[in-house]
Amino acid sequence: MTGVRFVSPQWERRKAGIMMILAWALLLGGGTPPGFSQDTRAQEPLRFAFITDVHVSVGSPSVEDLRRCIRDLNEDMKVDFVVFGGDITDFGSDEELSLAKGLIDSLEHEHYVLAGNHDANWSESGCNTFLRTFGYETFNFEKGGWRFIGCNSGPDMRMAPALVPHESMVWLENLEKDRKTVFFNHYPMDSSVLNYFQVTRALKKADVRFGIGGHWHRNAALNYGGIPAVLGRSGLSHGSHSGYSIINLWQDSVTVSERRVYSCSGVTLPPWYKAHLSPVKDTVSYDRDGLPADYPWMGYDVNGKYPQVKELWSIQDEYNIVAGSAISKNEAYYTTSSGYVRAVSLRDGHPLWSVKLPGKVFSTPALGGHTLVVGCSDSYIYALDTRKKGRVIWKTKADRSVVASPLIRDGRVYIGASDGVFRCLDLSSGRVIWKFEGVEGHVVSTPYLDSGQLVFGSWGRKLYSLDPRTGAPQWVWTVNRGSRMFSPASTVPLKADGKIFVAVPDRKVYAIDAATGEQVYVVDGGRDAIGQSEDGGVIYSKTMFSKAYALDPSTGNKLWEKNDRTGYEIAPTALSQKGGMLLIPTDKGNLIALDATTGEFLWAHKISLALVNPLSITPKGGTLHILSSTMDGKVTLLEVPIHN
Repeated sequence: MTGVRFVSPQWERRKAGIMMILAWALLLGGGTPPGFSQDTRAQEPLRFAFITDVHVSVGSPSVEDLRRCIRDLNEDMKVDFVVFGGDITDFGSDEELSLAKGLIDSLEHEHYVLAGNHDANWSESGCNTFLRTFGYETFNFEKGGWRFIGCNSGPDMRMAPALVPHESMVWLENLEKDRKTVFFNHYPMDSSVLNYFQVTRALKKADVRFGIGGHWHRNAALNYGGIPAVLGRSGLSHGSHSGYSIINLWQDSVTVSERRVYSCSGVTLPPWYKAHLSPVKDTVSYDRDGLPADYPWMGYDVNGKYPQVKELWSIQDEYNIVAGSAISKNEAYYTTSSGYVRAVSLRDGHPLWSVKLPGKVFSTPALGGHTLVVGCSDSYIYALDTRKKGRVIWKTKADRSVVASPLIRDGRVYIGASDGVFRCLDLSSGRVIWKFEGVEGHVVSTPYLDSGQLVFGSWGRKLYSLDPRTGAPQWVWTVNRGSRMFSPASTVPLKADGKIFVAVPDRKVYAIDAATGEQVYVVDGGRDAIGQSEDGGVIYSKTMFSKAYALDPSTGNKLWEKNDRTGYEIAPTALSQKGGMLLIPTDKGNLIALDATTGEFLWAHKISLALVNPLSITPKGGTLHILSSTMDGKVTLLEVPIHN
């Protein structure tokens, strides 16, 4: 039928909808805001695209959504560059990253890619694959008289509010000044980010005049302590239209428009945001601890209210710390996300030795005699000799990253990995004694072990019980939730009254028959972090909203439930019960102590700004010495009196 073009009824309806949108947008979007001159609008702007929150997942509509956006940019849009603003993948898996990279590589424009929380928090590679795939975690380039910078925001491998890593903060604070700048980050620089005020302070010094982010999945106009900013819509279509943002940038002004992409075409709406851009002075008032007046959480002034908690020493590492520590009689050992294993004096914190491993480290080290064992995201399990300044004794290869933490018992090392294998190794040689190859999802936590069973969870919604002598499977329990994000992975399993206890991100604590793997009961309230009394007779948990409770493991009844003053709280760090106290590490740098018997509040101490990692606790006469580290790289030794 020459000369005849078929147009589907669906396209005609969509076309009518687009025309209506344009009509309304033109009606509502006209006019020039104050400070945005017609002369400025007449100049040729720098134009770029911002795509964020595409959440690529194998077999999902997100793949076509991203492909559609890239095709639209290649065929119809003239832009100077493209920035991808994080949450490139849904779960940070190697498979998802490979798929996303293949799609992004088809883009015919210069482009830059940042990680979001979905790329970092659940990463089976400890974020190594993201770095290896895209080649960087920060960017800094100039174009059209502007500098463009971007950095990652975490949280790294642990559920917590976002935190611009300490090493990225150092990078920001050392940027060359007097370059008018646009800043990109996945998160808004508000209280969504634990060190937001440190970031905005550094941005103002770097002459950042505009900020761009994502995370909220919608267009939003914000202000970061004086810096104008926007968040862009998600690239996901949700059954309607995918899309992204188009930014036009002049020398002193900016407009932001939404680009809607349909299956056959795209349309750019008139600007929903317009602003004049100028240097921003820092007019925020900071207290003596560096906190701003709008800091919404517990401040350092709480430390003066509870002087019984004493800081014996504190050190600040140059990198983030995303794991707990191991201690000997005189030394402490901790790891950094950049790959360092460090030894410091327990007496005063001064450095003793440091070893750099080839990958990032998210594994809490375990000490067996003079042998320190740790997993690394370069896919090896390392054993270091603490008497010889961390000299590597042996290393055992896994097929993928090792981000889980080892447990050492009777000359054996028990550790999971991201390759679907759980291993039992000989402590002296690293030789594989046995391995269980049936793990679904990657392992990130420390296992539970006794003479009869080894129990660990994974990000495959599974909890496994193995024979610790042979690795033979005893049972597998699956949480009855459809999403793998509701997995018993971050929790450290506990055993009491013949039951295994785990907390799951569905805000529940599960009791599972230790012999059969059958679910016994469920208790509302919990998220990843549980603890056990020193005598083994009580299980402790906390909720996400200011409550902690003690549980009778035989019945599932709550012995007490109290306000723990934590506020909104999602730290996956295990609770500890020592010296009559229940110690609750939080995601905002606080350590809370409750009476273990009654739940009454005893004291609080602010260690730092960020998530508190697993504690190492040692009785010292009538006191406890508590070694803590925080995600922003601070290591502190506290002394507190035992509670009678």
